[in-house]
Amino acid sequence: MENVLYVRSFGLGKITGVLLLLGGFLQAQISPPGLGEANTAFWGAFGVRRQLDSSGTKQALSYVAIGRKSQPDQDNPFSKQAIFVLNHEVYHSFAPHQQYSYAISYRRQPQYDEVSPYEKEGTEQEFRIYGRYAYTFNLGERWKLKNTVRQEFRKFFDPDFHSVEENFQLRTRIKSQITYNLPSENNQKLALSVEGLFSTSYLNEPEHEWTPFGYREMRIAAYYMFNIPNSPFTVDIGYMDDLIRGSHSIHKGGVHYLAADLIWNLPYKKK
Repeated sequence: MENVLYVRSFGLGKITGVLLLLGGFLQAQISPPGLGEANTAFWGAFGVRRQLDSSGTKQALSYVAIGRKSQPDQDNPFSKQAIFVLNHEVYHSFAPHQQYSYAISYRRQPQYDEVSPYEKEGTEQEFRIYGRYAYTFNLGERWKLKNTVRQEFRKFFDPDFHSVEENFQLRTRIKSQITYNLPSENNQKLALSVEGLFSTSYLNEPEHEWTPFGYREMRIAAYYMFNIPNSPFTVDIGYMDDLIRGSHSIHKGGVHYLAADLIWNLPYKKK
């Protein structure tokens, strides 16, 4: 409630000005996670992003999100529940073109039988911490190239917080994204990205052992991003193709995602 009152007193006009000034840092889509085998999927998120200092170099993003997906033998992306996510991340643009962040995340993901009628057989919980480093190149007035390395630690549990087959996983993600700033008043952007995912897991079953570190997935995404005029909100609408190594879906061109997120941007509040 305190934040809502502050936003009203600050004024939508001033908020919009802050967004346009800091748009290069504020607009970053909430990328879909991998949802396993499917033909199509949907990812939707609502986030709150807060400026943590007056210079705009520090910010925090918290979001809640859900994912749904089709069954392997049909194309309805809303067919069944796929994931529930709570995520909190803090960013720091510590030098020109350079940024790091750290985050904690909770995920709850139903597990389904691999054969028809693909009924639910359980639920897996995941706690995740990760760090990210990004370097951005300015390619003229409207183009930017952002390269990111992200390191994750993922710990898995069943619904009662007992151990599951996969104890934990170390995963490295390498991503390149090129962004084009459209000539507009509401900070419209187009973005195209490619991300490779590499991991190794420590297993509880059948034996306590490490799996080989190697390539697991490639995610290709295209996004349209814009600020809603005269408001503190930004919208990101996108498509992602998830190419999972060794999966059935990769022979059909991957898992095709429709993604959308709404972010409420709050300005810095002096203490």
